[in-house]
Amino acid sequence: MVVIRLSRGGAKKRPFFNVIVTDSRNRRDGRFIERIGFYNPVASGGAESFRIAADRLAHWQGVGAQLSPTVERLVRAEKKVV
Repeated sequence: MVVIRLSRGGAKKRPFFNVIVTDSRNRRDGRFIERIGFYNPVASGGAESFRIAADRLAHWQGVGAQLSPTVERLVRAEKKVV
């Protein structure tokens, strides 16, 4: 199954996550199909904390990709803001 989830990057105590499309059998930080956004939980000031390509998200959901619970929460929160 294809899933849209977070892949961790960044330094120790400074997490940064890429929003990726991958096969559910792949490891969290392993091989992925496409990077469609990012999430920075420690963004400060005017820095952008979450961005996702809405057109690519709609495409992947249209072909059957499932959102992870965390990505679903972030997308819902982003839609409320906009």
